[in-house]
Amino acid sequence: MKKVRIAIIVAGGKGERMQTDIPKQFIEIKGKPILMHTLEVFQKFDSSIKLILVLPAVQLAFWENLCKKHFFTLKHQIVEGGKTRFDSVKNGLSAVQFPALVAVHDGVRPLVSIDTIERCFCEAEKNEASIPVIDLVDSIRKISENGSQSVDRTAYKLVQTPQVFDGEILKKAYQQEFSSLFTDDASVVEAFGKKINLVEGNRENIKITTSFDLQMAEMLLK
Repeated sequence: MKKVRIAIIVAGGKGERMQTDIPKQFIEIKGKPILMHTLEVFQKFDSSIKLILVLPAVQLAFWENLCKKHFFTLKHQIVEGGKTRFDSVKNGLSAVQFPALVAVHDGVRPLVSIDTIERCFCEAEKNEASIPVIDLVDSIRKISENGSQSVDRTAYKLVQTPQVFDGEILKKAYQQEFSSLFTDDASVVEAFGKKINLVEGNRENIKITTSFDLQMAEMLLK
């Protein structure tokens, strides 16, 4: 049976690092909230994809009002988030019907390219687990109690989202007890015993967390 495509968009930011009262996913760029741009990219990638938006309970009414204000009618299912990102993804998975390929994406990454999304889904369809990465361009150093030392940057990658997995594997992986080592979905699936396959991301696919990131995103979207 063909696996349906699903995207779980996780948006739980509070805007603290932006020094604003508005959660970062709701800040407007080019006339509409960042989160709307993010949802639209996935719809442009595949008009039949099921979109699951995970938001904190206290933000649900605010999002509903934003949708009315901006006449945002893109179909999506809303799921209440949890205390942590781990809990929020787990809640999002409760709305998934199998068999499926499931992408998990940060709501504040509106500049992911359609090519990146497609590479992730194609690789996950073949090999069950796929994440986008990009090369480091700066030199890096490892910090220790003895100081620091230069390390080979070609041995490292920067990880982005969407991270795409066979849905049943992802759901089983999220039945594990939470660990502080779970920094993203790939680390959860890897702890479950699955190999993570890498594909090329796109450098513009920044996670908007600071005022500088917001300025960069505004420039790139305009």
